[in-house]
Amino acid sequence: MLKDNLVMLRRMNGYSQEHVAEKIGISRQAYAKWESGATIPDIEKASLLAQMYGVTLDSLLKTEDIEGVGILPPAPQGKTIWGSVVLGDRGQIVIPKAARDRFGMKAGDRLIVASDEIGIALFPADYFESKMREVMDMISARP
Repeated sequence: MLKDNLVMLRRMNGYSQEHVAEKIGISRQAYAKWESGATIPDIEKASLLAQMYGVTLDSLLKTEDIEGVGILPPAPQGKTIWGSVVLGDRGQIVIPKAARDRFGMKAGDRLIVASDEIGIALFPADYFESKMREVMDMISARP
């Protein structure tokens, strides 16, 4: 819920209620009522809060609850947490339907699996291969 996200984001950023209230032009008491769930901000103030925290208005209003973890903070703008998956015996996972729909993924699509020291990422193979060709073309064009 909104009130949970407001508390979480404020604490994650190390802000006081007074600081947040001052930044968006309201009283600390009015802001405290939003965090307690007694009242809710109007759309303009909610938009200012989302901008201040670098999240979308949609993610500010909704909560994501993952079993065994709890309520997650809203993801930064442009980032999405699609939920958790379970690794099968042979290393297979099912990509959540909402993520497949968002990226137009369907059975048979080729994906590139990349990683860093923290985790893995999936890229459409066509996109990855076209970017690699661009890099190779740039390298070969250099004197």
